[in-house]
Amino acid sequence: MAKERGLISPSDFAQLQKYMEYSTRKVSDVLKLFEDGEMAEYLQGDAIGYEGFQQFLKIYLEVDNVPSPLSLALFQSFQTSYCLEETVKEDVVCLSDVSCYFSLLEGGRPEDKLEFTFKLYDTDRNGILDSSEVDKIIIQMMRVAEYLDWEVSELRPILQEMMKEIDYDGSGSVSLAEWLRAGATTVPLLVLLGLEMTLKDNGQHMWRPKRFPRPVYCNLCESSIGLGKQGLSCNLCKYVVHDQCAMKAQPCEVSTYAKSRKDIGVQSHVWVRGGCESGRCDRCQKKIRIYHSLVGLHCVWCHLEIHDDCLPAMGHECDCGLLRDHILRPSSIYPSVLASGQERKISKTNQKTVDDLNLSTSEALRIDPVSNTHPLLVFVNPKSGGKQGERVLWKFQYLLNPRQVFNLLKDGPEPGLRFFRDVPDYRVLVCGGDGTVGWILETIDKANLPFVPPVAVLPLGTGNDLARCLRWGGGYEGQNLGKILKDLETSKVVHMDRWSVEVIPQQTEEKSDPVPFQIINNYFSIGVDASIAHRFHIMREKYPEKFNSRMKNKLWYFEFATSESIFSTCKKLEESLTVEICGKPLDLSNLSLEGIAVLNIPSTHGGSNLWGDTKRPHSDIHGINQALGATAKVITDPDILKTCVPDLSDKRLEVVGLEGAIEMGQIYTKLKNAGHRLAKCSEITFHTTKTLPMQIDGEPWMQTPCTIKITHRNQMPMLVGPPPRSCNFFGFLC
Repeated sequence: MAKERGLISPSDFAQLQKYMEYSTRKVSDVLKLFEDGEMAEYLQGDAIGYEGFQQFLKIYLEVDNVPSPLSLALFQSFQTSYCLEETVKEDVVCLSDVSCYFSLLEGGRPEDKLEFTFKLYDTDRNGILDSSEVDKIIIQMMRVAEYLDWEVSELRPILQEMMKEIDYDGSGSVSLAEWLRAGATTVPLLVLLGLEMTLKDNGQHMWRPKRFPRPVYCNLCESSIGLGKQGLSCNLCKYVVHDQCAMKAQPCEVSTYAKSRKDIGVQSHVWVRGGCESGRCDRCQKKIRIYHSLVGLHCVWCHLEIHDDCLPAMGHECDCGLLRDHILRPSSIYPSVLASGQERKISKTNQKTVDDLNLSTSEALRIDPVSNTHPLLVFVNPKSGGKQGERVLWKFQYLLNPRQVFNLLKDGPEPGLRFFRDVPDYRVLVCGGDGTVGWILETIDKANLPFVPPVAVLPLGTGNDLARCLRWGGGYEGQNLGKILKDLETSKVVHMDRWSVEVIPQQTEEKSDPVPFQIINNYFSIGVDASIAHRFHIMREKYPEKFNSRMKNKLWYFEFATSESIFSTCKKLEESLTVEICGKPLDLSNLSLEGIAVLNIPSTHGGSNLWGDTKRPHSDIHGINQALGATAKVITDPDILKTCVPDLSDKRLEVVGLEGAIEMGQIYTKLKNAGHRLAKCSEITFHTTKTLPMQIDGEPWMQTPCTIKITHRNQMPMLVGPPPRSCNFFGFLC
């Protein structure tokens, strides 16, 4: 008997997804073979039989043989009473249904999918969708929604109402223009668009191999994995299994968003056996004897660890524990299709076109965070700091909602910023080096967000000058991420200056390297330090295997600095450049310099303070209010410069002269306090007469004769970590 909507099992659906991951075919390519090519013989009007369906799967999935149970289950799921041809047999399925369904699961631009779907269901090719054709589309949307494990009992009337709203002119049918317009303005068409989700949220574990330094027991067979032996651990729930037990593992119980209205607003505990690393019950404070067997329970969201016997005493509701201020609770995220009709009402005065809206999965989910919390948007660069970046990504996927942790190597920062766009009072944590931080700041600057979030830094790799100035340290070395997140709760906001760089080359036969950035966040320099950085950069590009640790990097840097001190490639720099500060020439005639640095923050080259320390009078409560006042655009008086304190939000730059590589080494090792303080100013222009090494925020290049203009661009809110704890005479923390 034909049925309106069939279903395949979750395991069949997971198997289908695996096939699709390795296939390069598009549905539109396969459809052409059936309509005009070698597969046309299998068509019966708009339908195909089981043999034709098997051929469709073979071509689309690029396999010789699809397992019979899978192909049969899929075929039966597509059997429907809505086929166009009334005369066809019941042992066929509609080709348009099959094509539409698979097109929803594959990647692609939303607008392309919309147009493809419209043409599939506009069977009479009259350029409109009538009520029967719209009903068929609703069936497909219901099918995909159910595979995504949504609660669909209340979904059909919502979708029917939505399809009525799409008929903007009230004609009773939907034109292509209305359809495309709906795709841009009715975000809940996620289900129809079939946009890819980074997290499947269908019970699949996110496995990673792991070696265990302490006794661990398999969640499936409950036997020991063994000290130092490798097993698999789920990033989402800490479910642990032997390699051979993974295929039989219970589904992952973590759901990253609410899939029905009853789950919205109330967060429940999600208990998983084992994973009790502390060894002590948070309910009764007695030991959990984790060395004997798979015992104890841990909650995925609040991270409480309890005895099995203590479970009945625990309440149903979860408050997300110590990190509740940062966690975006699953109960606060729900599909837009489950919003009330009023919330989904399309504003006639604020509609967008398909061209100016880049839809994503994140826009199909609505966020309503708990009041008085500050959900954290985390960006991780897995390549930063060797393996550290990848480990940090895994840890945050467990500590927070995985849906708020974004891998920058996949899609960059844009999806995360779109997802959080309308979230109030959220914060951003960037896990990476200074280059990664600059990338995020630039993206935020261009995103035209209604709320510009403050940014904190978890420094990975080497350098990390900005993180040092913001009191987040010089590099992450495996510290407790939970403690770092608690420090972030007490952090303060400071507005950091950012500066525009315009490089205007002169007409010469020589060619410059590309200028790496147009924005300065940390510093800009010409001469000796840029020369060392350029040689370091060239060598690392050529032999990356020789630069795989912090210690090796420092030794290489020392070697290049030593050779630079011998050859002095930038000697008498003042003879090949002139400097103007706010339109006034800077006198360099009495100095013998090999480098000039323009500083926005008081840290360069991984911790060197080229400006030097300044002891402020106790009465100076306003920081940098010198004799000329905080609003002075130019300060060149040596006596006043002695009392100037760098401030990354004063809309002024510090200009420092460097005598050579030896002086830089002395400053880095604290043998010398600072370079030559030349000026504080709000605008600076360089004119060069020969090719010189330059760098912006640690990225070097060789520049032919040119004019360089540096002007204030804007300010970005940054989070400053809590001040370091002082120590007493015996070295204990006070």
